Amino acid sequence: MKRWVIALATVLILGVSNYSIYQRETLVNDGHTLLLRLAPVDPRSLMQGDYMALRFTAALEAQAHTALDQLPSDGHLLLALDANKVGQFVGFADQTPRQENQLLMRYRIRNGRFKFASNAFFFEEGSADLYQQAQYGEFRVDDHGEAILVAMRNADLTVVGAQQ
Repeated sequence: MKRWVIALATVLILGVSNYSIYQRETLVNDGHTLLLRLAPVDPRSLMQGDYMALRFTAALEAQAHTALDQLPSDGHLLLALDANKVGQFVGFADQTPRQENQLLMRYRIRNGRFKFASNAFFFEEGSADLYQQAQYGEFRVDDHGEAILVAMRNADLTVVGAQQ
């Protein structure tokens, strides 16, 4: 009996893990492309290898629009997409009707700052010079606002780094 419980628990854990991986792969493959202008905060971490800590102008615009203590700690922004799929802050999903050219993007407020899918982008050690030219974070976003950061892009909207 004890072995069956262990086997069932193992199968359940593997099933949940694989389903989570499947959801992320589906988001990367089928999600809407969204570019957000970024402002690198810290280009290097000696403890974790090379990475770029990220802030996005959409978050700064949202923060300027409403005091953080007046917002739920988890919610959705509305972002209008231009012809290049660059998102601009429009409002908060619970306060502004959604238009056809807009996407939802889930946010979390942590430590007094907006956080989107990721607040850091890790890259291969020694390639910091490639990523210094990054101006946009490229996300894949589903219809419910769940997002995953997939790449960095330069001012010409070309993917920078190892993905080239």
